Amino acid sequence: MKLFIETLGCAMNERDSEHLIAELEQKEGYVLTDRADEADLILINTCSVREKPERKLFSEIGQYAQIKKPNAKIGICGCTASHMGADIIKKAPSVNFVLGARNISKITQVIHKDKAVEVDLDYDDSLYAFESVRSSGIKALLNISIGCDKSCAYCIVPHTRGKEISIPSDLILNEARKLAQNGIKEILLLGQNVNNYGVRFSSEHKKINFATLLSELSRVEGIERIRFTSPHPLHMDDEFIEEFARNKKVCKSIHMPLQSGSNKILKSMRRGYTKEWFLNRVEKMKSLIPNLCISTDIIVGFPSEEESDFADTLEVLEKVRFDTLYSFIYSRRPHTLADLWGDKWSVPKDIASSRLRTLQARHREILQEKASQEIGRVYEVLIENTFDDGAMRFSEGRSDNNKLIHINDECLKIGDFVDVEIVKNEGGSLFGRVKRG
Repeated sequence: MKLFIETLGCAMNERDSEHLIAELEQKEGYVLTDRADEADLILINTCSVREKPERKLFSEIGQYAQIKKPNAKIGICGCTASHMGADIIKKAPSVNFVLGARNISKITQVIHKDKAVEVDLDYDDSLYAFESVRSSGIKALLNISIGCDKSCAYCIVPHTRGKEISIPSDLILNEARKLAQNGIKEILLLGQNVNNYGVRFSSEHKKINFATLLSELSRVEGIERIRFTSPHPLHMDDEFIEEFARNKKVCKSIHMPLQSGSNKILKSMRRGYTKEWFLNRVEKMKSLIPNLCISTDIIVGFPSEEESDFADTLEVLEKVRFDTLYSFIYSRRPHTLADLWGDKWSVPKDIASSRLRTLQARHREILQEKASQEIGRVYEVLIENTFDDGAMRFSEGRSDNNKLIHINDECLKIGDFVDVEIVKNEGGSLFGRVKRG
């Protein structure tokens, strides 16, 4: 039996897909294929954060329905499955079952039930020990919590992943040890608000927070690097920042979703922090970590955003000088507070588009301004890929602060840690040479 899976959306979805694959391979005997037309089971693991992935879903279903084998099954999993439920089967009768993001552990049950719909948001699989993913790489994803307790006005995630529950630390540590034994050197911790870890467990559990979890994970032999996404600015207390700064295994890059630099808009979004708090947390981290890299998310055109609000966002951009920017025009999502407002306070699309272009253009300029500062810097790089184009062999890897660096060298192999001096910055791409001796 062959399995084909398409994953849409975020790293959480990627991890859910790994769980689906492992469960089906090891409990049902499926073998993964990259060809949908030869698969006995086609899974689409969906995203619903923005409109485009949702619209894409039904187009994908139609294409797979045309090329699939006569008796092959189609299953829809993930966030769109959670909030649309049985409506997916009504709109696309070729779908055999629907499995919500909170119900991934039920995959080996639903594949045997035609037209099954499992989308219970109160279902708790935080104590479920998924089958281990067979990996030959050096990096792995690791869930530390499920769900989200926030009520951001624009976000559908609480409606698709349910209330936030932390996964017991012993399950996390055991999984980390297994990964290390299989050659994994870097783990990426996943949660909607990772630094809120430990607030709620499904059963009795020792008191533990995210800073303590980072400390315990750093003692796992074989794990050399720890990354995480996404922390919430509201929960960036001093204990977290100080552990982040001093723990040598915790990589010095961080994703801080700003969303807006306007206190008025942040309040309307229900983000729970102010521009001043955000900047204060950035200042503290940068004072402790000179080479810190910060990425962010920004939404422009949120309802009632005025030019003065957008100017506040540009001000934060200038002060922080983000290394990576993910920026979007606001789009309405069902089951959110902002959706209830309808077109009230809506920002005309041409104005929102103009603001997005202004934001992105200024960010490109900032990156150009920062580019020259990279020449001559030395980073410890974990080699992730090697290439051979016939003329020469070259490699690429990431620094501790998440910069992708290209290296021309014959001797490197995946998993190596090497000191690399930056010799060229070409259009934002960094090139370096190994420092030896």
